[in-house]
Amino acid sequence: MILNDLLNEIELVDQQLSEAVNFTAIITDSRRAVPGGLFFAISGAREDGNVYIEEAIARGVVAVISEEPSGKHFPINFIQVKNVRLALAKISKLFYASPDEDLNIIGVTGTNGKTTVTMLGQHLLGGSQLVGLIGTIRYDIGNRTLPSHRTTPESADCFELFSEMKVSNCSDALLEVSSHGIDQKRVHFIQMDTVVFLNLSRDHIDYHESIDSYFEVKKRLFTGVLGTKAKKAIVNFDCDYGQMILEAVGENAECLTFSADGDSSADFSAKSICLSEKGTSFELSYPDGSIEVSYNLLGRHNVSNVLAALTIGYSQGRSMDHLLKQLKSFPGVPGRMERVIAGQEFNVLVDYAHTGDAIKHSGEVIHEFTNGQKIIVFGCGGNRDKGKRPLMMRAAIEASDLVIVTSDNPRSESIEAIFEDMKAGIKSKAESEHVVFIKDRRNAIAYAFELAKANDCILIAGKGHEMYQELEGTMIPFDDRKVAKELIEKRFRVNQ
Repeated sequence: MILNDLLNEIELVDQQLSEAVNFTAIITDSRRAVPGGLFFAISGAREDGNVYIEEAIARGVVAVISEEPSGKHFPINFIQVKNVRLALAKISKLFYASPDEDLNIIGVTGTNGKTTVTMLGQHLLGGSQLVGLIGTIRYDIGNRTLPSHRTTPESADCFELFSEMKVSNCSDALLEVSSHGIDQKRVHFIQMDTVVFLNLSRDHIDYHESIDSYFEVKKRLFTGVLGTKAKKAIVNFDCDYGQMILEAVGENAECLTFSADGDSSADFSAKSICLSEKGTSFELSYPDGSIEVSYNLLGRHNVSNVLAALTIGYSQGRSMDHLLKQLKSFPGVPGRMERVIAGQEFNVLVDYAHTGDAIKHSGEVIHEFTNGQKIIVFGCGGNRDKGKRPLMMRAAIEASDLVIVTSDNPRSESIEAIFEDMKAGIKSKAESEHVVFIKDRRNAIAYAFELAKANDCILIAGKGHEMYQELEGTMIPFDDRKVAKELIEKRFRVNQ
């Protein structure tokens, strides 16, 4: 592609280009630079891509785009732009020939539930061979599945994945849209036909600084400021922020709403909810009438997730009978209230819950079917929002009989400092007697198993599907599910 032909598409500050600059790849990581590449020097919170321009040049890129000036003696073609991420998104879309416009793309945002709703939505609409997926756990591109490295990847990666979905004859795609993805222009210019709002609670305040700022970022997905406008919006009627989203959308898109609280004003609402340790059922009221719904997912919070997915399916023209048939065969989401069964007499569940709200919901799930003791093992990530730490502790205390606090991706922050922040959520000496601090996560899980008896339930929260712990810049292999199974098998083998 000729870079010179794209200059009218981006907001230039300065340029030093030869007559025709032909580039054959888009590069955002200098370590992946190849001859013929176009390198975007992106400044982030932790890394500054301008530092790696020399490395990219040494690897053969033909031009560099940056927000910083080049200097008089820059050795290759150079463009200075007002916003490098906007330039990246626009050029990426053009480079991959706007593949998003040939797909029916559904973008899903919310603090909790994005992964469950997108994976369930994919299943309801036709499965991974026909429906692409970009999300926290994996990227499905029709005939292949790739491991996810970020919930919402860079815009160049998104457009490349959409291009591969198109080649694989996918008709639809679901996209998890994170607040970071919106704010960092990773989803700019992506034509999403449907956008979905699930909920909003405290998270990522280390980045957004306040929940109001966090919401304002989320709202951009629904107002057309990302360079495209959706035709349909699906909104959680139960969430106060959902009501604000509806006001922001106005008459700019067709709106459908859902309510797990049984609000009859919503287009899709759940009534007569029945929860058990094996699954859930409820009566669904929707535009065509009412119908009984049953499925294997656990917990009241998943009622909202299922409603969101059913609303997505219905909005795409699928019949409710078809959707409910597909729902019964949904295998669940890795690391989301996932059972660990290794011959033990007590229940063990692994969940990704990493906010106060999510821990509260997960605690409600185990309360619904646990006659014995409820134990929660969890920690808080390092170098992230410190304000949510006492809130998570508070939620864990209120949801269990015993809390075992441990590490969870401490990164470069000391575990002792993280623990101190969490202790602010303990309101009395009596409560403190039901909280145990164990730094090593494996030892913390083992201690929970030592205490557990028949009919008890242990919830291991925070990491879910993740298979590592991040410590001082190093990824250490650690999978809660695998570790739990090994420890259970060891305990019962020793005791036999």
